[in-house]
Amino acid sequence: MGWFSKSTKEDKTDATGIVWKTLSSEAELDAVIARSHEIPVVLFKHSTRCSISTMAKSRFERSWDIDATAMEPYYLDLIAFRSVSNKISADLGVVHQSPQVILIKDGQAVYDTSHNDINVADLKEHLNDE
Repeated sequence: MGWFSKSTKEDKTDATGIVWKTLSSEAELDAVIARSHEIPVVLFKHSTRCSISTMAKSRFERSWDIDATAMEPYYLDLIAFRSVSNKISADLGVVHQSPQVILIKDGQAVYDTSHNDINVADLKEHLNDE
């Protein structure tokens, strides 16, 4: 099994120090969207079968320098939890991509990007937008 397997519900810290909170149910997604009213959250939708997704995730993690009190990062294995990915699209009005990063503030998707456009610098810029 990979680093983020379907069988675990524990949060995972990667080698760079990101404490990924796993997202594996539609109810959890509702809670994450509600949580975004208190602190911005970022969703990383990852296809565990795609080398481009793996490369984008690795590059994102290596450049991560966002303080843990500024934003909460959530990880979705969209192969294992396709219904959650579908609900993200429906509830947030974001077209499905993989890999994909979605920034949520106050219950709304305020930024999303995918593939090679995923980078921490752009995420931080949108995090600080008011």
